[in-house]
Amino acid sequence: MTRQTMDRYLSLVKEAALLAGQVLLKRNNPCRSVKTDTLHDIKISADTVSERLIIDFLARKTNFSILSEEAGMIEGANKDFCWIVDPLDGSLNYFRGIPMCCVSIGLWKRGAPLLGVVYDFNRLEMFSGIVGQGAKLNGRKITVSSVREKQKAILATGFPAQTQYSKKSVSNMVQTIQSYKKVRWFGSAALSVCYVACGRVDGYHEKNIFIWDVAGAIPVVKAAGGKVCTKETEKEYCLDVTIDNGSLK
Repeated sequence: MTRQTMDRYLSLVKEAALLAGQVLLKRNNPCRSVKTDTLHDIKISADTVSERLIIDFLARKTNFSILSEEAGMIEGANKDFCWIVDPLDGSLNYFRGIPMCCVSIGLWKRGAPLLGVVYDFNRLEMFSGIVGQGAKLNGRKITVSSVREKQKAILATGFPAQTQYSKKSVSNMVQTIQSYKKVRWFGSAALSVCYVACGRVDGYHEKNIFIWDVAGAIPVVKAAGGKVCTKETEKEYCLDVTIDNGSLK
């Protein structure tokens, strides 16, 4: 895929994210109605409203497959490429009025990230990146931090909705985070990864998280110089993800 083509697809997905963000920012009552409310998760109408808008837009403009949080896999004529969509990352934050949520869209080819966009519609921050070509925040180049020691680093993390909160899982999490200077839970995986990309935090770790939660942000942080390690888990579409600035020891 040529650089010109990649730039065109990046512009396309930015437009889709902006359209969805404009709808979500209105925060009208229909968008905030609860569809499902489980022990550690919530689904609201805003998720499906945003998803439908994005899927319709991308399906009109490309023939790629689309994997989305609510709709699942929608196969396109060209199955080598796949848009991976989280129409609203941070649904509970959105529902409660906590301004830490976003629209996340990534383009992947045969399981490898190519480009991505994460739009924080509350702050009007558009993170974007093409792997190998650099990352930007609202059009300005961004790079990961230069922090080298974990004792001086900030880690962003969280517990996915499907976490069982067993003593073992909590203990494992404590062992992972205790060597860092500070730890932050933002409630949005996509924004957490983008904060690594722009140097606001130095690393991100989360186990058994759905791919759509990070698929738009992973290309951004890779484009910004970050190091990304993923491992598939037993649950479909789930990953263990560890990301940092590439310098931490």
